[in-house]
Amino acid sequence: MRTRSGRGAARGRALSGAEQPPAERYGARRTMNGRWLVLGKDGRLTAYARTDDGLLRWTETRPGGPAWAGPDFFPVPHLTHLSMTQGADTYVHFVGRREIRQPDGPPATDLVHAIQYQSGRPVTEWRSLGNPHTDPQKAARLGVPTAAVSASGRVYVLVRNAGGGVMLRREAPGGKWERWHDLRGSGVHDGLAALAHTSGRVELLAGGENSVMWWRQHEPDGELRRELTMPVRTAPGTASVIETAPDRATYYWIDPGAGGVVAHRLGGWPIPLGGAPAAEPLAVVRAVLDGYDCTVLAHRDVAGEVMLAACGTENEQSGVWWSQTGEHSETAPALAVDALGRVVLAVLGRDGSLRVARQSGEPGLSMTPSVPV
Repeated sequence: MRTRSGRGAARGRALSGAEQPPAERYGARRTMNGRWLVLGKDGRLTAYARTDDGLLRWTETRPGGPAWAGPDFFPVPHLTHLSMTQGADTYVHFVGRREIRQPDGPPATDLVHAIQYQSGRPVTEWRSLGNPHTDPQKAARLGVPTAAVSASGRVYVLVRNAGGGVMLRREAPGGKWERWHDLRGSGVHDGLAALAHTSGRVELLAGGENSVMWWRQHEPDGELRRELTMPVRTAPGTASVIETAPDRATYYWIDPGAGGVVAHRLGGWPIPLGGAPAAEPLAVVRAVLDGYDCTVLAHRDVAGEVMLAACGTENEQSGVWWSQTGEHSETAPALAVDALGRVVLAVLGRDGSLRVARQSGEPGLSMTPSVPV
């Protein structure tokens, strides 16, 4: 699948002072953990980023753009990490790790949760989910959370505990939260990859010191059971996942030895995809290109240049070729498909602004130059 960008001479062009977007004064420097560009029920895309003090949000003013509103700022103090996920109902869930410094001893550490129900609408109050550890020293070593939302709308929050295992806390059917449940595991790194299938079943992959561990449900909203441990290594914090067939997921991560991207489906062998990405998760989305079901991948290299590739879904073994987009990003890029079926690439610029490129009308995966929002 041909991929190229029309950025050309616009590459590296700086914005003049008069064009500086409002995001600059907020200092948008970090994106979210998880897919941070999402499509709402009303067909509008929303992008999210972090500042030192809270959450930034940009929203398309109409389905397909090109105009955007924002950034809207939502103060969220004391966060060290912030992850997000979207359910089948299109509600966006935020799960953060919070540290509040104490006069003596380790910081008070807990997880917090909030929801955005509709595009452009307010975010709910942030509510504490607590910490699976009661001992303050262990509580301070709690990892970075991730989340998934089952088809029934129940939220699953998963996090590495102080001992290197995985803990789960999920919503009960009535909306209250169940107690923390120990899924076990050992030597787990931060960067858990969780997915809720369209069937409603949730699965989880966690990379360890010298292995990858996998949990899944046998029925929707059932128990997450440890199924498999594979003797392969992943670079910490680089795993991402997408559903590529009914109840079948494809995982992508970075091989810490070769340094390139790997694709893997449970029951098969890892498929090397090459590239030289930075140590962070890939952006991945399924899209129809030239009438074919394809998977589009994006990453940035160690210099911050964004690379793009596409292949037939579950056909990575036929080869993946990475193309320069001419875009630079200070953080991991994001991919989505807009209301008109076009692939959209979002990046954060050096000035803290959001920049968006869209698929052009040419064959293959040809992208227009990005524009500041």
